[in-house]
Amino acid sequence: MEQRALIFKLSPRSEWLAAEAAGRFAGAPVDLKDGYIHFSTAAQVRETAAKHFAGEPTLIVAAVDPEKLGAALKWEPSRGGDLFPHLYGELSMAAVVYVADLPLGPDGHHVFPGSVR
Repeated sequence: MEQRALIFKLSPRSEWLAAEAAGRFAGAPVDLKDGYIHFSTAAQVRETAAKHFAGEPTLIVAAVDPEKLGAALKWEPSRGGDLFPHLYGELSMAAVVYVADLPLGPDGHHVFPGSVR
């Protein structure tokens, strides 16, 4: 059985814990401002962390099954013309495959689990 490619959402742990308690993630302030929830692919997520969350000591990564998001998930050009996944709606926790902490390494960059590839 072929594994589907997951997409990833970065969030400070406190925001994510509140979303888990609510059973859904409505979006971070930047998501609410832009009108969609920003995601990254495995190839994009490290650069996203470095660009938007540099030095954030409580960052988490949530792995999401894109097939569970339906038609509300759109792939749209963004940074460097790459297509990024954007969710036009709330993220149900039922679509989340796993959540992992992203500690800061000695070089100041986030350390991703081996499952993010």
